[in-house]
Amino acid sequence: MNEEKYMKIAIKEARKAFLNKEIPVGAVIVYKNKIIAKGYNKKEKTNNPLNHAEIIAIKKACNKLKDWRLNECLLFVNLEPCLMCMGAIIECRIKKVYCSVKNKQFNSSYNKMIKERKPNISYGLCEKESTLLINDFFREIRK
Repeated sequence: MNEEKYMKIAIKEARKAFLNKEIPVGAVIVYKNKIIAKGYNKKEKTNNPLNHAEIIAIKKACNKLKDWRLNECLLFVNLEPCLMCMGAIIECRIKKVYCSVKNKQFNSSYNKMIKERKPNISYGLCEKESTLLINDFFREIRK
């Protein structure tokens, strides 16, 4: 496998974002040595904070494979993923992530980012009802 080739394609995607006045991030997902998805940042263009390159590529890859599990896939991205994207990467079980550069915005420390941008979270509202619903769901699917 030629990792550099895939990263250059991710950088080519990032250039598309740059031309659209977006943060220049591009992503490529590879499955069995074939590119199955590409994406670049479209947050500004779509007014949607979820439209990061990695998320776009992950959605395309899931559609292509008809599975949300991407555990045999590799992700190539020119900038270290943010916390949201890393959560999606973990959730879809991508096997390995290749990054060109670390994201200096949070000094490669997700803990720092969480501390600086900590949302105001309140726990416990309708806790019993939600707990029962979640427990019932998992009990049913594990029968």
